[in-house]
Amino acid sequence: MLKQPSLFEFTPDVVLQAVEKLSKSPSEDRGAVFTKRPIVDFILDLAGYVTTAELLGLRILEPSFGNGDFLFPIVDRLLGTIPLDTRKDPTLVARLAACIRGVELHQETFADTQRKLIAKLIDSGFRKADSEDLARSWLRAGDFLLTEFDASFDMVVGNPPYLRLERIPEALLLEYRKRFSTLYDRADLYIPFIEHSLNQVSSGGKLCFICADRWMKNRYGGPLRKMVAESFKLTAYASITGVNAFQQEVTAYPAITLIAREASGPTRVASIKSIDTITLGKLAKQLTSKRFTQPSEDLQQLENVTKGSAPWLLESSTNLDVVRRLEALYPTLEEAGCKVGIGVATGADKVYIGPYDSLDVEEARKLPLAMTKDIASGVVDWRGFGVVNPYEVDGTLASLDDYPRFKKYLLERKSQITARHVAKKTPISWYRTIDRIHPDLARTPKLLIPDIKGEANVVYESGTLYPHHNLYYITAQDWDLHALKTVLSSGIARLFVATYTTKMRGGYFRFQAQYLRRIRLPEWKSVPAKTKRLLIETCSIANPEACNEAVSVLYGISKEERNLLGWQ
Repeated sequence: MLKQPSLFEFTPDVVLQAVEKLSKSPSEDRGAVFTKRPIVDFILDLAGYVTTAELLGLRILEPSFGNGDFLFPIVDRLLGTIPLDTRKDPTLVARLAACIRGVELHQETFADTQRKLIAKLIDSGFRKADSEDLARSWLRAGDFLLTEFDASFDMVVGNPPYLRLERIPEALLLEYRKRFSTLYDRADLYIPFIEHSLNQVSSGGKLCFICADRWMKNRYGGPLRKMVAESFKLTAYASITGVNAFQQEVTAYPAITLIAREASGPTRVASIKSIDTITLGKLAKQLTSKRFTQPSEDLQQLENVTKGSAPWLLESSTNLDVVRRLEALYPTLEEAGCKVGIGVATGADKVYIGPYDSLDVEEARKLPLAMTKDIASGVVDWRGFGVVNPYEVDGTLASLDDYPRFKKYLLERKSQITARHVAKKTPISWYRTIDRIHPDLARTPKLLIPDIKGEANVVYESGTLYPHHNLYYITAQDWDLHALKTVLSSGIARLFVATYTTKMRGGYFRFQAQYLRRIRLPEWKSVPAKTKRLLIETCSIANPEACNEAVSVLYGISKEERNLLGWQ
């Protein structure tokens, strides 16, 4: 009977226990998501693992093989290059043993897939003993991130697990952080999976993964993007829109990346809108052919996509040309004297937020609050909510003894307040909100923008409300806020945000501070008086076409560029 390899003989006990726990957990606790066969075949085609190649001389790695979505097609392709009458040759079996490596953490899944692989090899003409030996050589049970290999690979393919770091046992997460420099901020587990996989790729070798696309632009993906830019070439990128590439529903937008260990160069960018085999087969050839064919709406070749840790700009060449031109000419929003921030997160909204008149604290200890629903109509329509403010103007926590009603209100809710992480971390200031509240902000005129929106919903607030944490705010030293509202309500805001952010489910963009700060803006003093009046007057029209017309004057955007950008 075939014996399953033991798990991590040399890891510390506490880490071993964490791995053992994960190895027995349900698939959703391990971030397992399974890939449809046409996508698997497309990835193998992109990587060059095709039956016309000398597969017997190549080494391929699948770092999380699960039920065999990639493993069995790999085996099929490899065996497709081996004549039937040679499959009992012992020298052939020895050569085959080095061709494939697959790793799987989940014990039951490992055992089940291993049994199926042995049966498949026997059905394909191999002796039972040889089939078991091959399965033993090809498959490893354990945590890929803690697995070392004795040789590099020509190809690494697969679908890394989707798992937030907070779901990983603390001891194991600490071990990962020691090993992987890209495990930064609130990264997903697929980040170190990609790093470890790239480190296994030989010179001239390739990695081809299907994975959530968020790391390509957001903050936590920075170190991994830097790694790719410095040592690899992003050969091809294919987004998947409007179709489900997986065997279950997922909330993330997936993309397929082909990364090679070779000198940097242009990146071919495609959009997959159908997953039928014929269409994907043709696209794989277009993405990997030596000569690039005529670009189209769904297929382009872009230069300088990777640049240090900067977000990957994978939009159409027209959009990039405009963005790059504006970036060369104008300062950022904040360099032009504006400030971008986010509203208050309390950690316990049910305690700190309620109808303003019903918050039984002193007037100095509460502020009227602007929430997303208050600006949904495009203007401020305050519904009467407020936030309890534990901070004095100088930033210190208000003394409970100085405000009897405030003290009574908090003590009655102390169990809820102290249950928060922020309270446990600093017990002496147990009643602070997660974010410090700056009372002067409520009295400052500002623009409010909801976090997630298909288009920028920019609302002017005259200086009476404090923003909630689902709202971003922009204040300005020099710029007239009504003129700035016209700029941010135009296609300019969407152009920059769409370039630097990733789409959410439903096609929405996240208008977060990090993306709003990317917007370029002329200094107010450099704007001609006539243009200033146009921008201010356009604000009251609330018409996207008029906004686009006004900012075209401001930025010098030509009619041709407007047409190419899709502006009316």
